[in-house]
Amino acid sequence: MRHPDRLETSDKAFMNAIASTEVMPPSSDPANPAVPKMKQQGGGLGRYILVRFFLIFPTVFILVTMVFFLMRVTGDPITASLGGKLSHAQLAIRIHQAGYDRPVIVQYFEYLGHIATGNFGNAITDGRPVTTILLTYGGATLELAFYALIVAVIVGIPLGMLAAYFRDKYPDAILRIFAILWYATPVFFVGLLLKLVFSVWLNILPVAGRASTRTELELQSLPNPTGIYLIDAFNSGDPAAISDVVLHAVLPALALGFLVAGVFLRLVRTNVIGTLGTDYVDAARSRGVSEFRLVRKHAFKPALIPVITVIGLQVASLLGGAVLTETTFEWRGLGYELTQYLGSRDFVAVQGIVALLAVIVAVTNFIVDIIAALIDPRVRY
Repeated sequence: MRHPDRLETSDKAFMNAIASTEVMPPSSDPANPAVPKMKQQGGGLGRYILVRFFLIFPTVFILVTMVFFLMRVTGDPITASLGGKLSHAQLAIRIHQAGYDRPVIVQYFEYLGHIATGNFGNAITDGRPVTTILLTYGGATLELAFYALIVAVIVGIPLGMLAAYFRDKYPDAILRIFAILWYATPVFFVGLLLKLVFSVWLNILPVAGRASTRTELELQSLPNPTGIYLIDAFNSGDPAAISDVVLHAVLPALALGFLVAGVFLRLVRTNVIGTLGTDYVDAARSRGVSEFRLVRKHAFKPALIPVITVIGLQVASLLGGAVLTETTFEWRGLGYELTQYLGSRDFVAVQGIVALLAVIVAVTNFIVDIIAALIDPRVRY
């Protein structure tokens, strides 16, 4: 047992040592910090949005540059479009007036300057300003892409969940085969089959066009038409016009939507199956939660994050497929006009349409990236 006097002496010595100890303040020198700070990983949401926004400009710039020089491989646009229709003297005059006899690099920088001011030039074949073409037919292409995206989401996501629920069973195998067929089959072939079945054999849906002639005249007579027929039909307040526009959109939307639905089906299936193998799902399964509830409540939402990201990538597929879909169904949009101008080798109009499509793809990817960052905080730079 310790002696009381020794205990008191040791306690006093301990208290004196504490009192004499000098507490060092935090160092203000960043080179020699008193306490090391943890380095932050990644940036904030604002920085991420800013970086993604500024990436739009090099994306559009690279694509516009590639299209410009590829269009010049076969020569100047005047000769490519009107060669054989005009004499050599007339061609030389037109080429000089358009400035296509100057060096290509000079034409390139002049074209970039015109694009920066919103001037895409005039089409060679019909003389219309390319800006007018974009405003007239751009709404039709966006409308078709929107319809197709709705079809892809409604068909692809539920079937992907169903395939994950019946993993490695007959329903899963059948759905995977359909997904491959939807993605691999050319969109124009699917369109022709749909027209043959629903328009020729069953005669229940229109075979082509965006609306009947009566409806188109009615919508064009509106004070401020938007070019998107469904919106214009609602603005007209005519139920017959709304029904006519919707019926004309069914087959093109199915033909183009199946192309992307196959991608969504396989992606949702893969991600749901991966989520079902995580620890928190195993814990829920051990508590007696049914497999259907696990798929619907626990695995579905985490599996949607990659789907939202892929939506931005699939917009390019929708716009590319819109060219063939619009041609198959005579849907007068940018894709239909693009095929007409390509057939007449009107490269000025082609450049303008491709530039607009590039802007649409870049802006859509930007919006999708923001949505993905808001849903998943791990998405940062």
